[in-house]
Amino acid sequence: MKQLKLMLMLLIVIRKQLQRVSAISCLQQAVNLFCDIGRLSMAARYYKEIAELYESEQNIEQAMDYFEKAADFFQNEDVSSSANQCKQKVAQFAAQIEQYQKAIEIYEEIARQSLTNNLLKYGVKGHLLNAGICQLCKGDVVAITNALERYQDLDPTFSGTRENKLLADIASAIDEEDVSKFTEVVKEFDSMTPLDSWKTTLLLRVKEKLKAKELEEDDLT
Repeated sequence: MKQLKLMLMLLIVIRKQLQRVSAISCLQQAVNLFCDIGRLSMAARYYKEIAELYESEQNIEQAMDYFEKAADFFQNEDVSSSANQCKQKVAQFAAQIEQYQKAIEIYEEIARQSLTNNLLKYGVKGHLLNAGICQLCKGDVVAITNALERYQDLDPTFSGTRENKLLADIASAIDEEDVSKFTEVVKEFDSMTPLDSWKTTLLLRVKEKLKAKELEEDDLT
């Protein structure tokens, strides 16, 4: 009986896999069709659907690839909001697999483009915060400081935001190799503006690096 249950479970998994492969194949054919007739916005939608299927399977690299394709097509059709949504997915996944520079460039690009759009400019500080957190993950205090100066030049209002203060205070904690200060800074921000799981994961990486550095310094003394 136990073996029968296992076999049935395996068959269900195989069926789902075949359905996914079949769905992706059909969607790719639809993309090709819409490309042939010049309907790039429709092709972009189907690329996005393929990306979401790969995302549901935790196939991060394939999901990134198809979200990038969707973003390019949406951008060519001047569908900025959809293009930015796909780009943010690419940046999110890039940071997850430690491709921090790629993520930084995408978030900074979205921030620049959003400043010229009245509907999107209110999200600029969020994009700059995401870019800044990726900068923190790289652990280069000079680069972080330079980035914050760039962000303030890009958007003069950013200097007065809690997001800018968070990044600057964390950079200071890293420079001072002070784990307690880092923890307090993040805790204070989170109490006012709850951090999502993506930001929390990246900030934990920063904290772990900082703790390792602090322990290394203790061993040398």
